[in-house]
Amino acid sequence: MAAVSAFPGLLSTAHAQGNWPSKPIRLLVPFAPGGSSEIVARSAANEIGKSLGQTVYVENKPGASGNIAMQECAASTDGHTMILGHIGTFAVNPYIFDKLPFDTNRDFKPISLLAKVPSLYVVNANLPVHNLKEFVALAKAKPGQLNYGSAGNGSAGHLAFEYLKMVTNTFVLHVPYRGTGPQLTDLLAGRLDAASVGAPAILAHIKSGKLRCIATGTKERLPQLPDVPTVAESGYPGFEMTQWYGLNAPANMPQAAIDRIAEACAKAMRNPLATERLRGDTAQPVGDTPAQYAAFIKTEQARWKLVADRAKIKPD
Repeated sequence: MAAVSAFPGLLSTAHAQGNWPSKPIRLLVPFAPGGSSEIVARSAANEIGKSLGQTVYVENKPGASGNIAMQECAASTDGHTMILGHIGTFAVNPYIFDKLPFDTNRDFKPISLLAKVPSLYVVNANLPVHNLKEFVALAKAKPGQLNYGSAGNGSAGHLAFEYLKMVTNTFVLHVPYRGTGPQLTDLLAGRLDAASVGAPAILAHIKSGKLRCIATGTKERLPQLPDVPTVAESGYPGFEMTQWYGLNAPANMPQAAIDRIAEACAKAMRNPLATERLRGDTAQPVGDTPAQYAAFIKTEQARWKLVADRAKIKPD
């Protein structure tokens, strides 16, 4: 990757001279369709494209806990590729994989934090529990007999539930999937007992009664679920768990392009068309600067390194 950044000629002169973008921009999403990442990416891409005067198209490229897409983005030299940053790929994977084909901090530039998404703790409607206290009691009565699904090892859902297991001192079996979509299929069918999923992907299922939300990972109750207590309210003060999504680019992307995208992100996250969709799904729009996003990633890395070490989270 250092070799790429050492040869600016790999990027066209037009990019460096401010004529960027000169063609459609590819936004890699390192997860399968159907989760919160899809909702955030597509909501943002449309508005960012309008600001930049070019199409921003979303390309899902799941696999290896997001590392396939991360490697492709890091190696890109076209000046028109970026990736949807995520708690798993930027704050967790560096500490659960023994070796990665890229350096998360060296080979990527932060652009902007797009949105924060509340993590909800849900169970299949047939499980005989109606709140977190009842779930914890059942899990302790049947250690290892209940299971929970996630979008994969090191995913936000995996972290969120391991965090919950740590504070509640429970043993619940983890079943990793290749994305939120496949996981939800089994959760809705009753083949999984529980999960922690970003609110946008499951809010409709909760309201329809197909899933039961037993707690939220937010500091305060959500307006969309006013009767559902937070984990902190349920007897675990200080608990907070939210997913987050941002934009990152290969380290060789010119800073002028980074700044233009960041400005477009800020504008997009203030646009009523985008924010109404996101807030309707409980996502909190952000749209901050590259420096602010870089500081946020650093804080998250320190936080989740501790959780990953204590929970002994590994990719396999």
